[in-house]
Amino acid sequence: MINTYRSRSTAVSYLIFMVLSIFLISACSSEGSLGRAKAKDDERPSISIMAPLHFPHPPTDEIIQELEKLTSTRLDIGWVPEGIYTDKMNTALTTNSLKKVTFVKFTDYTLVKNEIRSEAFWEIGPYLKEFPNLKELNLAYLEQAAVDNKIYGLYTERPSSRQGIIIREDWLDNLHLNKPQTLDELYEVMKQFTFNDPDQNGSNDTIGLVDRNDLVYGVFKTLSSYFGTPNNWKMENNQFIPEFETAEYMNTMNFMKKLYDEKILNQDFVFTSKEVQRDQLIRGTAGVYIGSMTDVQRLSNEAKAINPEARLGLINRIEGPSGYKVWSIPNYNGLYVFSKKAIKTEAELKTILGFFDRTMDSDVVNLMMYGFEGKHYNVKDNLVILPEETSQLRVKEVNPLYTMIIAGLSNPNIMEVGEKESMTALADQLSEDNEHFLVDDPTVQLSSETYDERNVELTTIITDATYNYILGNLTVEGFEQVVERWKRNGGDLIIQQYNEAKERMEALK
Repeated sequence: MINTYRSRSTAVSYLIFMVLSIFLISACSSEGSLGRAKAKDDERPSISIMAPLHFPHPPTDEIIQELEKLTSTRLDIGWVPEGIYTDKMNTALTTNSLKKVTFVKFTDYTLVKNEIRSEAFWEIGPYLKEFPNLKELNLAYLEQAAVDNKIYGLYTERPSSRQGIIIREDWLDNLHLNKPQTLDELYEVMKQFTFNDPDQNGSNDTIGLVDRNDLVYGVFKTLSSYFGTPNNWKMENNQFIPEFETAEYMNTMNFMKKLYDEKILNQDFVFTSKEVQRDQLIRGTAGVYIGSMTDVQRLSNEAKAINPEARLGLINRIEGPSGYKVWSIPNYNGLYVFSKKAIKTEAELKTILGFFDRTMDSDVVNLMMYGFEGKHYNVKDNLVILPEETSQLRVKEVNPLYTMIIAGLSNPNIMEVGEKESMTALADQLSEDNEHFLVDDPTVQLSSETYDERNVELTTIITDATYNYILGNLTVEGFEQVVERWKRNGGDLIIQQYNEAKERMEALK
């Protein structure tokens, strides 16, 4: 009996041993497979990017993960709210803590030119011919953004001018007013919006115009172009004159001062962020918003969510003393530049350029542009259909990626839109109409070392003086004295260098 028991016990032990062995081998094999999968995943290049966020939230993880999958990358995108983007980018520059790739807004480009000249960024021009999409980029745009005839950035595109007026049409109807067509009519509408109860709630709780702490993309520069102010610089008697020395600039300041003094303009505009400015229009505190007309669809959707009766309209033509005018920028909206400190080798630079080249392919760029077919958009007869009912979903999940699309207006791989939201379509139409009366900056292709070195300091002098004049803290004589200080501190040298650069360019023709 004992022998039989031992025999059975040995058999059971052997069986248990075999099961455990198989389990362990299987586990090791599984762990090995997972390890190899993880290793393969980790082999994907990691790309860190600093990009501006123009929407309340960044794109969803689902979109980013699909973007990573299609491009075989791991993305570390630092989304920075647009309102504080310049400050954050400046901090990264001064602390030498840039990500591998950094977006530079057109209006901030002078801030990085000195860093470019000190070889903090890779020159990418020689590599573009190696990539099927990048080699097709518009040479004129690349040259506009070149530094000392060398190409350092990949550009994002925008129309020459999307500037115009977003207005509460339901308020116009309530007060039996027409859309303003002149500066005088615009003033009268904003005055009525302030003092004549346009929302018909019986309370004195509205203002005509809401502005923010931005003399360029806020109200001031667009309004000044209606007055006929030159775009940064004016050519007179073959000499450059800064815009703030013109009568038109002074007329704009006087108009803004009148709005401020009569409380038609929000009294805290000097400290108001873009988010607060938008919120005042959305919530029905303000009736007029001057800025990018392409904001209208999102503003309309959010306003209707609060008040279903709210209706926004668009105006792009306001007649001033010199007819129709609107300021423009070059067709590149900004650039992605590549840090030499963060990108150690030429091979790594090429990998990152390869990522951006891949984002211009049809499957990737249409994901970034429209999202997922069937969820965010539909396709009919090879045309994209953007339903009104998915507009808010696209804003929340997809639209923030627009800022990462290279050559988003001219890339032939982007599917054509057959139908889009009505307000977006109108904004696009009016932006195209702006092309008929653009005011260009005559110094765009010229260079001034002093401007590149001291622009931030010198611009601050004029910005502060402009605000103080509007607020009543500075007289005309006081403003003129500030302009003289600007000249002494480097302004005269900038004028001289631009004049010399213009002469050199003309001599080469």
